Amino acid sequence: MNRRTFLAGTSAIAIGHLDAASAIPIIDCHIHLFDPTRPQGVPWPDKADPVLYKTALPDRFRKIAVPLGVVGAIEVEASPWFDDNQWVLDVAAKDKILVGTIGNMEPEKPEFPSQLEKLHKNPLFRGIRYGNLWNRNFTSAIDNPVFIAGIKRLADADLVMDTANPDPRLIADIVRLTDKVPSLRVVLDHLPRLEKPTDPAALRAYQNDLRELGKRPQIFVKVSGVVQRVNGNVPRDPAFYKSHIDELWDIFGENRLLYGSDWPNSDQWAEYPVELAIVREYFMSKGQAAAEKYFWKNSVKAYKWVRRDKTQPA
Repeated sequence: MNRRTFLAGTSAIAIGHLDAASAIPIIDCHIHLFDPTRPQGVPWPDKADPVLYKTALPDRFRKIAVPLGVVGAIEVEASPWFDDNQWVLDVAAKDKILVGTIGNMEPEKPEFPSQLEKLHKNPLFRGIRYGNLWNRNFTSAIDNPVFIAGIKRLADADLVMDTANPDPRLIADIVRLTDKVPSLRVVLDHLPRLEKPTDPAALRAYQNDLRELGKRPQIFVKVSGVVQRVNGNVPRDPAFYKSHIDELWDIFGENRLLYGSDWPNSDQWAEYPVELAIVREYFMSKGQAAAEKYFWKNSVKAYKWVRRDKTQPA
């Protein structure tokens, strides 16, 4: 089977599932937007990246995702430049497929309170992302009273914190952070992509931390970053990924798992229809009610996003 035939077949499977599931609407909780053609350019992706270094704006996303049942998306900011938070909000204002944005900000900075107040005036601004990116030290930040004060301010505003680039240390840090700020809603991203420790003691510690987070109802998990590369190849059989998703299902249950594609970053592994078909098959096997929670209902609880179009579920 060649690549074109496979993609056509995968798209057909995805659309077939849509028919069988009475066209469950999908809110994609993790996409990135950027425009390398801007005069100031972009800090990411790198110019040398032939897959990612191209314009990623709502019209391109629509063409890929809407035919597969996606009716809304939440943008997760991929730039550390503060002004780019407003750039994304301005882009989102022009296209109703965007139901929210997650900003890229640093709660430990003295300007954070005023920045948060400014952005929070826009109802599309739903929170911030913090974690293992842009050379930030999340572990040290949690010991900083100024950072904790900023996170409390975020929680008091009823906004969410997304994590970034998970590893076992980050999972342990989220336990510590939510010990200090229990009211904070947290969304863990890309857990299927996390490399588990090979040392038995470290693996047990990671699993214990993950189970502890499973006991905390304010913690949500994006089943994103599912597709992997093994020995240079990307397995496309949904059965290959079942055990990875099973672990999250067993710990967090059907009420706290969310769909996220990581588009267009996900193109480094597989095209959008491939990733979607894998998670659609898994969650449809759990029944339509569970699939509806995963594809949109749980995202309402996690993000409290803004319904902007009649195609988006109420």
